[in-house]
Amino acid sequence: MPRKQRTDTDEQSYLAAYDASRYPRPSVAVDVVLLTVADDQLHVLLARRPEQPQLGKWALPGTFLGMDESIDATAARALRTKTGLEDIFIEQLYTFGEPGRDPRTRVISVAYYALVEPARLQEAVARHADAGLRLARVSDDALPVDDHDTPLPMAFDHASIVAQAIERIRGKLSYAPIGFELLGGTFTLRDLRRVHQAILGRELNKDSFRRTILDRGLVTATGEVLTGVGHRPPALYRFSGGDRGVS
Repeated sequence: MPRKQRTDTDEQSYLAAYDASRYPRPSVAVDVVLLTVADDQLHVLLARRPEQPQLGKWALPGTFLGMDESIDATAARALRTKTGLEDIFIEQLYTFGEPGRDPRTRVISVAYYALVEPARLQEAVARHADAGLRLARVSDDALPVDDHDTPLPMAFDHASIVAQAIERIRGKLSYAPIGFELLGGTFTLRDLRRVHQAILGRELNKDSFRRTILDRGLVTATGEVLTGVGHRPPALYRFSGGDRGVS
């Protein structure tokens, strides 16, 4: 005998009687690792926590997921409300869900990483000076450190989130042109090489790097040169929109 087809009325009745409290409902947060390169070194944006738990420790910009909001929209809101930044490169990184990662309750964090040129980020920090923001240098072993190279006290598992973001961009740099996100509209090839060196934490051969960039068609010469730098000013380039990175 054929099974009776369920109707929309059946589903509406089921949903009306459904008891969501039968199952645990963890909180969901979104945290953003916002990275830039300043003074030839990789930096991450941190905010000092103004309240318990983890009072006074350094944390990533983040917020809790809104019930009627997508995760991507929550990440964009976290950046907008904490830094004022919009329309920057941002990509989902990983989901962190160890049971004890937050002492308040069961909190799952969907982490993102974002890349922005230093001038925009420094302006954002200056505009939100009362929010306890700081740009912290990232050490070669992917730890946010202070001016004396001492690891900063990080809230929750945010040090691990930063480390995973650094690992991601170091790997992605070899096949995607993410380094350009850390530069202005025009730049020299030396600027671009210094960005790559800061991310990778190692020196790159100048001639080999230049040849690779030009051979892959990743940049277009603007016909202009950098001014105020001496008798042989370097040429200025812009990103050409290619889809290959540089190793």
